[in-house]
Amino acid sequence: MDFSCAADGTKCMPPPSSPSSSSSSSLLPTAVLILCVAPLAYVVLPLLWRAAGLLFGWRLRQRTQLRRRQILDLTSSDEKKQPGSRRSSLSSSGKEDSEDGGWEKLDASRSGIANNGAPAGSDPDWDGIVGFFHPFCNAGGGGERVLWAAIRATQERYPRATCVVYTGDHGVSKAAMLSRVASRFNIHLHPPSVHFLYLSTRHWVLASTWPRFTLAGQSLGSVVMAWDAFSLLVPDVFVDTMGYAFALGLAKWLFGPGLPTAAYVHYPTISTDMLDSLDPASRVGDQGLNAGQGVGLRGRLKRRYWRLFAAAYSRVGASADVVMTNSSWTQQHIQQLWGPPRQARGSARPIAVVYPPVAVSELEREVDVSAESEARREKMLLYIAQFRPEKNHQLVLQAFAELVKSASSAAARGARLVLVGSVRDDADSKRVYKLRLLANELHIRDQVEFRLDAPWKDVLDLLRRASVGVNAMWNEHFGIGVVEYQAAGLVAVVHESGGPKMDIVVDVDGEPTGFHATTASEFAAAFEKALALPDPLAVRLRARKSAKRFTEEEFARRWLEQMEGLFQARPGQRSSE
Repeated sequence: MDFSCAADGTKCMPPPSSPSSSSSSSLLPTAVLILCVAPLAYVVLPLLWRAAGLLFGWRLRQRTQLRRRQILDLTSSDEKKQPGSRRSSLSSSGKEDSEDGGWEKLDASRSGIANNGAPAGSDPDWDGIVGFFHPFCNAGGGGERVLWAAIRATQERYPRATCVVYTGDHGVSKAAMLSRVASRFNIHLHPPSVHFLYLSTRHWVLASTWPRFTLAGQSLGSVVMAWDAFSLLVPDVFVDTMGYAFALGLAKWLFGPGLPTAAYVHYPTISTDMLDSLDPASRVGDQGLNAGQGVGLRGRLKRRYWRLFAAAYSRVGASADVVMTNSSWTQQHIQQLWGPPRQARGSARPIAVVYPPVAVSELEREVDVSAESEARREKMLLYIAQFRPEKNHQLVLQAFAELVKSASSAAARGARLVLVGSVRDDADSKRVYKLRLLANELHIRDQVEFRLDAPWKDVLDLLRRASVGVNAMWNEHFGIGVVEYQAAGLVAVVHESGGPKMDIVVDVDGEPTGFHATTASEFAAAFEKALALPDPLAVRLRARKSAKRFTEEEFARRWLEQMEGLFQARPGQRSSE
């Protein structure tokens, strides 16, 4: 370097470096450090997160081993006390002794048993614990029928297995629960191998707990509740039958492939239709409870929130080993959301449709559909649905008022509308009051009847006398009530969406089994067509034939086909991990 010196010969100092050169030299090591650490963090942090989950899972397994042994010992003890037990009558080879006692025989047509008596492709000696995550198991609805029918199918196929239900229904004993299942659904379970574990955190998933950000809050609550469940017992197979996808994600984080998981999805927590309904200009912008709300600053924020939630929902739901949906409509939406991440994970199992079990056989026994019964049918339109906002009772009342006021309609003369449904709380009671006011304003009060919390025998009587069954809910995920209409021989008039359109009210032998509608005017026109059919008996018989696709036997067969692979590993191997 060329330094200039002072005249007196003293040593000269170099000139100070420029700020730019100094900062460049100091930034270089930082940049190198970032380039080295960032990829390392990208690899290491997920591994640490995964390891933390497995460590927590291992600790939960160890902490719940005592309760596991207690449940298995109690099951074994109860089996010995009950004469003719299935489990005690099976030898180690899975063959049945000659005397069967009170426990029903395995039904090959229901359970998919092979001709030699052994379960096809599975181990009849599988003696692990199946955990069913259904915190509202005492609700008595269609989702609960799925739960109990699934447990019955599991007991029949795997008689040595123990079924545990995680529930928040405190104060309901096992005996009372199983008695209600038998009386409400006519499903009889084997008591020794069914147990209930009571959750203390169910309030975390109530909508009332989360007045804001309800979707995210309830999903967080389901994680808390699932942790509560695993703290009580870690099963050998975990089955969510309520739609808590984030509980499945927690299970995989804690236990990985060591805990096979299955999901039965009644409806997606969020769907592409829900996202589209926020846009008032979209094809569904006038449908649903949030129709057209995606405008303005608040609307844009809501859209963003929903899309972020949908991404998280897709990720955790895709972790399930087996995914079943209750209808083609639900399957399409779950496939759109969970399909891509499942493919990325390398999951070879398709998302399958397993229609929920409906009491078709009981309705066929109780309700006659013949030329003789046709004379007893009345001009009655029957709508069986809970008095909830999404059931859209207002649309039915408006459509019926149009029908009644139609001077040209001979079919309308003498027609009646009967609304049957349960009232859960004060909000439902107020909703019914408003519907009564609406009927009065539409001048149809004398032709409309409300039946609240009607017992089953009264519902059967109405099904015997009614001519038309109605469902007006937009995007009803399946529609068990519509299947009940068909099994009872009613001509169904349903909303042109969801499961009723895609799966239930479809042509049979190239001929219709009912009608679809969207607006009040379309429903009124469909009511008139249904009441004025030249040969209603032919349509009723086709509808009953269509309903045979949704029997309890068909549900059991499809359920076991999907669940088969989860029961191949021996429980002892998993518990020792």
